[in-house]
Amino acid sequence: MAQASRSQQLVRSERRMFAASDDNAMMKQILSTHAPDGRLVDVKPILLIIDNVLRHITPEIDQALTAGSGRIDSFDDQTNLSAIDDVLDALAYIVHKISCEISCKCAGGGDAHATTMVILNMLSSYSWDAKVVLTLAAFAVNFGEFWLIVQLCTTNTLAKSVALLKQLPDVFEHSQTLKPHFDALNKLIKAMIDVTKCIVEFIELPCEYISSEVPPLSTAMASIPTAAYWTIRSVVACAAQITSLVGLRQEFVTSTSEAWELSSLAHKVSSIHEHLQNLLRLCYQRIEEKKQEETYKEFIRIIETPQMEISKILRVIFRKEDPHPLFSPADKTRVDIDVLRRKHVLLLISDLDISLDEIQVLEVLYKYERASSSELNYEIVWLPIVDRSAWNDSYQQKFLNLQSIMPWYTVNHPSVIEPAVIKYTKEKWRFVKKPIVVTLDPLGKVTCTNALNMMWIWGNAAFPFSTDKEESLWKSESWTIELLVDGLEPNLPNWMREEKVICFYGGEKMEWIESFTSATKKAAQTLEIGLEMVYVGKNNAKERVKKISGLITEKQLSHSWQDASVWFFWNRLESMLYSKTQHGKTNDPDIIKQEVMTILGYDGSEHGWAIFFLGTTEMVRANGERVLSSMQSFEEWEEMARQMGFIPALRKHLEGITDDHHCTRLILPGISGGIAERVVCAECGRPMEMYFMYRCCVE
Repeated sequence: MAQASRSQQLVRSERRMFAASDDNAMMKQILSTHAPDGRLVDVKPILLIIDNVLRHITPEIDQALTAGSGRIDSFDDQTNLSAIDDVLDALAYIVHKISCEISCKCAGGGDAHATTMVILNMLSSYSWDAKVVLTLAAFAVNFGEFWLIVQLCTTNTLAKSVALLKQLPDVFEHSQTLKPHFDALNKLIKAMIDVTKCIVEFIELPCEYISSEVPPLSTAMASIPTAAYWTIRSVVACAAQITSLVGLRQEFVTSTSEAWELSSLAHKVSSIHEHLQNLLRLCYQRIEEKKQEETYKEFIRIIETPQMEISKILRVIFRKEDPHPLFSPADKTRVDIDVLRRKHVLLLISDLDISLDEIQVLEVLYKYERASSSELNYEIVWLPIVDRSAWNDSYQQKFLNLQSIMPWYTVNHPSVIEPAVIKYTKEKWRFVKKPIVVTLDPLGKVTCTNALNMMWIWGNAAFPFSTDKEESLWKSESWTIELLVDGLEPNLPNWMREEKVICFYGGEKMEWIESFTSATKKAAQTLEIGLEMVYVGKNNAKERVKKISGLITEKQLSHSWQDASVWFFWNRLESMLYSKTQHGKTNDPDIIKQEVMTILGYDGSEHGWAIFFLGTTEMVRANGERVLSSMQSFEEWEEMARQMGFIPALRKHLEGITDDHHCTRLILPGISGGIAERVVCAECGRPMEMYFMYRCCVE
């Protein structure tokens, strides 16, 4: 009974001390014990042994109490003891000394705080992580010896004799009474180990990437003394609980307040662990940011420095851990980047929302390059830029679906792309949402940061897809019907040969389309001239355009393009504008750029539009209201049309219209390559205001 009374006194003292906050006075007392002499202790192998001891004991306690059997299965210790023998040999004395101190103080009913301070003073010359690990080691020795005796006393004569001399209770006989104590003990031991591991992790963080002088590591280092104190204090409390069982062989007396004390300590230590874990997470985040910053600078240096071979550039694009980062569609296998040596490489950069139209048009160019006997020698590699934090099975399936329809090389998984490369694509190559194609020559030099514009405008004729090539191609271009249509209309050569008036028109109001086509055909019949009309749809309105095209065909109003041709027509116009903007180095009027912006401006309005050609260059265009009213009032300029010709007369008539002005609007998707800072209205010539417009679900 004396032992039980001593235990209850210890609990009351512990509770008073536990209720005290970690105030400044207490912190000063803890820090006053810390006088490290610079000695280095490799605590990780010791912590591994401790972990093996304590984590093997706690499940066995649960098993024993639940099963009520004296037979406990042994465990296989996989630790290489010989590797840490030297470390333990040098520290065996201090571990034994702490073990004796704990046993002595707990057996005598000593104050837990006082005992903790004695241990801290005993370990004053060690670092904080070493203090905690060595104290845990001492506890592991005491607790391990206690449990070995309890575990073996039913089957081993020696253990049974020792248990009798120590007057240890039969754990299995008192299983229901002891269970709350050992449950609380298990939770506290787990919390102690978790906090200790956190402290060790903080000490081992690489100083070249994070400083202990600034947050979050400085905050963590300030918290470690408190964490160390409460961990050692918990060791003392656990040891006191084990010691209280000694001498109670015949009669076991216990109090639920002791289990409560352990549970309260477990809650406090777990809270400390959660706090340290949050700080540790911030530290690793800071370290990763620093590493990525270094990698980013290194990537900039390599990508912007002339190389001897493209493979050197490509190797820094992909993670070094993956020796085969590419997927070959030809044989469905993973391959090394050496397959791209001595080739021009086109990096197709997009997210997982790249359109099928884009893939199909690019596939035509890619396969034509393969089939031709020309000197074209380029490969395409798809680099999908994704948010890895949001990656899930749905994204994985979407990636695999896109990969399966691409005939060129792709990454085997988006994760093989270095984060620094993703940052570079956004900051330097200005990738946002719309796909871009960055071209590298066989020496790894970036020849164009977005060759997709060139590919849409000129196809493989723009190879090797460099900015110099792009500039030279524009010098030889003029605003003609061939540039506008680019082979999208297969009947165009015959119509031009037959000297027909050719009208391309767009919009999405069926009433306007019917009125316009009817009035225009009537005017052509009156003049007895050949006329062909082609509906080219509207940008970013695929489903509505498909429906309108079906009605136009059904009612035989005019020719109408299919989905792919409509998409390519508008995409080429946008590509022309971006390409022209990049090469607009002079203040001279640019007819092509102005005409492209006019058509895009027409498309941005709610009305239709039309452009008429006769031959290669004779042209007139207008928005929907003006061109419809002109056709409906054809009798007013019919005579002029017979004298001057249809297109010159229509142009003159349009110039004489002085109706209310309706400005157009120009809507462009975000894309790398820059947007013109000054844009003038296609109708009035006045500068237009710049706005940012974000659109979603445009269908």
